[in-house]
Amino acid sequence: MKLRLFPQETAALELLADLAQQSVLAVQVLSEMFGAPREEHERIFEELMRIDRRATELQRSLLTQLRTSFVNPLPREDILDLSEGLGEAMEQLVAVGEIMLVNRLDRLAREASDQLEIVNRQAELTVDAMKGLGHLDSLEDYWIEMIRLAKRANHTHRIWGANAMRDLSLTAYARNIEMARALLGAAHALKDVGSNVGRIIVKES
Repeated sequence: MKLRLFPQETAALELLADLAQQSVLAVQVLSEMFGAPREEHERIFEELMRIDRRATELQRSLLTQLRTSFVNPLPREDILDLSEGLGEAMEQLVAVGEIMLVNRLDRLAREASDQLEIVNRQAELTVDAMKGLGHLDSLEDYWIEMIRLAKRANHTHRIWGANAMRDLSLTAYARNIEMARALLGAAHALKDVGSNVGRIIVKES
């Protein structure tokens, strides 16, 4: 299978790749927030919100592109599904920062960093995948790797929950598990992007 696009058809794919890149940037900001003292959290969260606003602008630009372009590289509904998955990932990453800020969390479990590392790898792979949507035959490994990473995220989430239940007070447990769910939500949203790519590969083959 050798599916290729003409150069003039790539605008939507470039917007998708840029949108995926915002998740990479958001993870970088969260990594800084995880290691920063509590008094720095509000400043860092503002940077996260700036990235979120950029992601919203890109989604709007992509919608305009889909509405006004006569020829799109893939069916409009497929591109829209990918965009929505990337938007959901960003929403979950913003939630992680907000939970940390409002709950004044500054000592996080090791599993928080483990989950953020998984999401970072998913986001980096997704940037490359969005750039490669013009060559679908090269993306089967991406599809499988996203599923593998999501399984790893599920395992880490279960370990985090078990450790938190054993070691923390009820209040601390509730705060930690809320963050754990948001990080898992980001991992699942990016996995869904990978699954949508898989469906596109099958449909277009």
